[in-house]
Amino acid sequence: MGSSGFHPLDEKSLMEYIKDTPALSSKLSNHFHDLQIKEVGDGNLNFVYIVVGSSASFVIKQGLPYIRSLGESWPMTQDRSYYEAMALKEKRKWCTDHVPEVYHFDREMAVICMRYLEPPHIILRKGLIAGIEYPLLAHHMSEFMATTLFFTSLLYHTTAEHKLSVAQFCGNIELCRLTEQHDVEALQKDDDLKIEIAELKSLFCERSQALIHGDLHTSSVMVTQDSTQVIDPEFAFYGPIGFDVGAFLGNLFLAFFAQDGHADQGDDRRAYKEWILRTIEETWILFHRKFIALWNQHWEGGSGEAYLPEIYNSHELQHLVQKKYMEDLFHDSLGFGAAKMIRRIVGVAHVEDFESIADARKRADCERRALEFAKMLMKERRRFHTITEVVSAIHPH
Repeated sequence: MGSSGFHPLDEKSLMEYIKDTPALSSKLSNHFHDLQIKEVGDGNLNFVYIVVGSSASFVIKQGLPYIRSLGESWPMTQDRSYYEAMALKEKRKWCTDHVPEVYHFDREMAVICMRYLEPPHIILRKGLIAGIEYPLLAHHMSEFMATTLFFTSLLYHTTAEHKLSVAQFCGNIELCRLTEQHDVEALQKDDDLKIEIAELKSLFCERSQALIHGDLHTSSVMVTQDSTQVIDPEFAFYGPIGFDVGAFLGNLFLAFFAQDGHADQGDDRRAYKEWILRTIEETWILFHRKFIALWNQHWEGGSGEAYLPEIYNSHELQHLVQKKYMEDLFHDSLGFGAAKMIRRIVGVAHVEDFESIADARKRADCERRALEFAKMLMKERRRFHTITEVVSAIHPH
């Protein structure tokens, strides 16, 4: 929990905090007379301030010792800010183009200062609701996932490095626990679904495969037509790679099923739905291609100890190893993506994609079709061998 030196910041006290913090005051060249501070946090957990001055701008994010939306009766560890800052720094190390820079971190105050993603950056989920196409989204997100997941895995690490890295993030227990919780309603009277969820939970809890974002949905991505930035990795820990890949793809599937609820006489959203499906396909195909390319690049002469080249010493064996690895990862991704979809439909944490549909009947129909698809995908994921087969399975729904 946070230390006794912690106090919540407001716009007035944040001004004093900035003045008293050399890393921040120097960034503003000590010019405070025209400084503008605005609180913009719309999430459940944190205060978020945009700070704009004549010489610089940045975002200040402060984690409270309780769930903001529920008040002090619902305590929440502030250690999440520490893990978020560490994850941002580590992921930016491997993917500078798609992770905002951290300028300052204060563990006692649970404060992170980072790059301000200025307009026209918007939350990807809001863009998907508005029907905006992002032509570089699949390229950028596949790059982010391939690089940050490969370079924090045992395919690149030595076993000693990997164990030390896992240990750095193993204390992020409370937020992992939130993810592990089941929504009982989705499991009632479906024993096959229960068995699949138990297997996925075991993978989530036991497999320290790479440093995952842990909450990679479409509200954790900010976009323009030529920029994609991944934010908010406060759920980060070493877990299964498919959890991140599945979370992103699952949220794109949710966006797809919500489109009929946003259609109107001027736009039936059919073309946009096809764009979402193409983006899902392209994201996985490009991720697969880039991940394998990194693996090949570092197979010999690299430090990774998952598959030692003196043992796996032929191209044929290398190909078999990679084929099995990626098939397992694909099925993990489908399972975790389906679980995300189910949770966001029947759980307490709903998504704006559906919640913003004004017509209750349309909203219910969109959710029903998404839920049917997600349950099918979870239970039958092993029969799919390509992402194109998965996308093709949507149309009967």
